[in-house]
Amino acid sequence: MKSVEGVGSDSRVRRGLPGWWWLVLCLALGVAPVASAQAAAASSPYRRLEVFGRALSHLETSYVEDVDQDAVIYGAIRGMLKVLDPHSEFLDPAEYRVLTSDTQGRYGGVGIEIDVRDGWLTVTRVLEATPAAKAGVQPGDRFLSIDGRAARDVPIGEAVQWMRGEPGTRVTVMLRREGAPEAIQAQLTREIIAVESVQLAVLPGAIAHVQLHAFQEDTVRALREALDLAVERTAAAGGLRGVLLDMRDNPGGLLSAAVLVADEFLSEGVIVSTRGRGDKVLRESRASAAGTRPNWPMVVLVNGYSASASEIVAGALRDHRRAVVAGTRTFGKGSVQNVIELPDGSAMKLTTALYFTPSGRSIQAQGIEPDVEVPQLDAGLLRAAADGRDDVSEASLEQHLSTPGSEPGLAPYPNATGRATRSSDALQSRASGESLADDYQARMAYGILQALIVSGTASAPAGGSQPAH
Repeated sequence: MKSVEGVGSDSRVRRGLPGWWWLVLCLALGVAPVASAQAAAASSPYRRLEVFGRALSHLETSYVEDVDQDAVIYGAIRGMLKVLDPHSEFLDPAEYRVLTSDTQGRYGGVGIEIDVRDGWLTVTRVLEATPAAKAGVQPGDRFLSIDGRAARDVPIGEAVQWMRGEPGTRVTVMLRREGAPEAIQAQLTREIIAVESVQLAVLPGAIAHVQLHAFQEDTVRALREALDLAVERTAAAGGLRGVLLDMRDNPGGLLSAAVLVADEFLSEGVIVSTRGRGDKVLRESRASAAGTRPNWPMVVLVNGYSASASEIVAGALRDHRRAVVAGTRTFGKGSVQNVIELPDGSAMKLTTALYFTPSGRSIQAQGIEPDVEVPQLDAGLLRAAADGRDDVSEASLEQHLSTPGSEPGLAPYPNATGRATRSSDALQSRASGESLADDYQARMAYGILQALIVSGTASAPAGGSQPAH
């Protein structure tokens, strides 16, 4: 359930048949190119296509059964891309349609997003109130099987096809969860999934908690509406005082959306650059002053499942010292994939470059290291503390922060509950007690933001990580 650029770039498609394709056809048919073409082929990087052409010819003439030509060619392209890197892949027409539908934010499925981690199909995000959430599927779960088919080393596009289908139909999955003694079986009934990429809650102290779940076509518009709504709802209390931008479990999406999200908070400078073969700078995206939001104090919250586009935003805001980054080190998915559409409706995702933050640091296999390291604590432990079964609570911590005029804990800010009255269903304002009560990372990030507000600091520290206790 990756978006067109959940792993990469804003360059959508390039059409056309590669020039070497005709050479493959000639070789497969046993037709020798003219002498001049032979001379050119001798120095061509495609000269080994003769081997492929002869193998294809033997399949056509000698295999025991009739050969499905589409399956053979598609398989050859899959294999060619598979040896490159984990993110270059071939998509047949059906898989490409699935990929395209992801960026539109609506599909029939079970409500999860997946990626390949160490050869395993791994859940990176579970959407709220979906079949997967109701069945207890969690980020980090690894698929052992899908409807009885082994899921190890299965391409993402193929796995997505297995899990999507008509609403009301069922799919059975076997999962391996870290710490669980046995595999977990879940039967999921498919539904129409409408992905909400942005959610809003207004916290005590006039702080906007904005959750960015993915970078889709509507994300920037939804973010702008969320910020405008937060400004309206805090006007009576003197206006919005800070933003907690929560990008945990965000697997990425459209590069164009990531650039525009960062541009909301930056008035100038580089947001991200891409470098190709030979470390050549291919593209540089810069912020513009037009439409930049006020210099509200800001904390960006990330974790190990924040990848690609979310790392671009976190890296840009950190390098420009516009925000403090809290949480845990991000995934480190810093490669750019261009989606190249082929004539029959299939496509290739091809890695063409690497992302670099404004300071020139590569994201690839390194990720974004937070300014303040905040591990996540078990929700059950936090609930036990809140119920008085443990003497550990936020109020028991030395120098804990409290909001003047509010009761201990995180009661909802006035008018923070209920559905947001905006055109976009991506906006959902939730009670802050529900959103943070069992969420240690978010509570700590909230505390950091309060400290920035009290100190009058709107930018990140000079650098370096420290544990949050």
